[in-house]
Amino acid sequence: MRPPHPTLRLLTLLLVSMMTIMASAAISPSLPRLRMAFEWVPGIDLWVRLVVSLPALFTAMGAPLAGVLIDRFGRKRLLVAAVALYGVAGALPGVLTSLPLILLCRALLGLAVGGLMTTAAALIADYYAGPERGVVLGRQAAFMGVGGFVFMLGGGLLADIHWRAPFAVYLYALLVLPLILFFLPEPEVKRGAAGGAVRVALPWNTLWQVYALAMVGMMIFYLIPVQLPFLLRRLGVQSSALAGLAVGVSTVVGSVVSLRYAKVRQVLGYRSIMAVLFACMALGYVLVGMSQSYAAVVGGLAVSGLGQGLLTPNMANWAGEVAPEAARGRVMGFLTTSLFLGQFISPLLAQPLIGAVGLGGAFLAAGGLLSALAGTFGALAWHARPRERSEAVQGAD
Repeated sequence: MRPPHPTLRLLTLLLVSMMTIMASAAISPSLPRLRMAFEWVPGIDLWVRLVVSLPALFTAMGAPLAGVLIDRFGRKRLLVAAVALYGVAGALPGVLTSLPLILLCRALLGLAVGGLMTTAAALIADYYAGPERGVVLGRQAAFMGVGGFVFMLGGGLLADIHWRAPFAVYLYALLVLPLILFFLPEPEVKRGAAGGAVRVALPWNTLWQVYALAMVGMMIFYLIPVQLPFLLRRLGVQSSALAGLAVGVSTVVGSVVSLRYAKVRQVLGYRSIMAVLFACMALGYVLVGMSQSYAAVVGGLAVSGLGQGLLTPNMANWAGEVAPEAARGRVMGFLTTSLFLGQFISPLLAQPLIGAVGLGGAFLAAGGLLSALAGTFGALAWHARPRERSEAVQGAD
């Protein structure tokens, strides 16, 4: 069989990636209306936020298993199954009348995201190497941002029609499914006897750093899709479409920055990039927390997007660089777990904080934490200048 054209292969990977990071937030603009529909449910303020964040918990639980499975049995079959489940479980809540059943479908959506995101990350590491991998990871993050913007804006427009309507955006997965079947070949990866995964030692000293940073970064980032619609309501913005547009601004800015990731990587090491992105996010969150108008909120989100666009490609490139070939699925599976565990934890930690200091205060507190992280990684990068320069040179080779 003729191998697919490289452009079609890359485009398919990027279209798959659009379904990942912002998948659970596509219905974020409809949360206030969803809350009204189930306002009689005890503890509805927390439950309605779990509609957004619950998929992240099941993504975090399912991604390590997905990593083991794709290292043992191959990438493509699991990816096909995950994308099909994504489309069905994502869209089904649009016709359900039971909140527990809606939450069950959201859990299944999370398992699907764990499978497709882990597999997509492993395929990029399989197909590409060196600076080319950095370029592709930047494009992947950009497409994630574009997907987030399209999903959020589309979800906002549909939410103004009815709170059920945004669930239809998940049918996008069924359009991508034929492309996976035709244009993503199964890569040749070293495996053990009987298709088993090869036992290799993993560089845990580095990986634990990457995983912890991914979790914390995503935990803070997810304040935006989960909490921002409620903050805008406090400021008098009632339109779900405007809420979706505001959240989408940070993802669009992040997409543009992501496209430059490979260039940034040529001059900065991983820790220096972390310092820069945390500093940008810190300034953006402080601006959002202090905002008294819709325009000011959008401006703060644009600033935070400058940092958010570097977060995912830097984590993925860092993990992919140190991952042994035979264990890429497992390494990327745990990275996916870290990212989505941060998503799930975000509303659980934010809710008591919001109760104590308000929505604006929660964003200000996040800005303070991000500032501390930026200073810490700036100091680490300064003290490790020779190693940082060496890493940057390697990234350019």
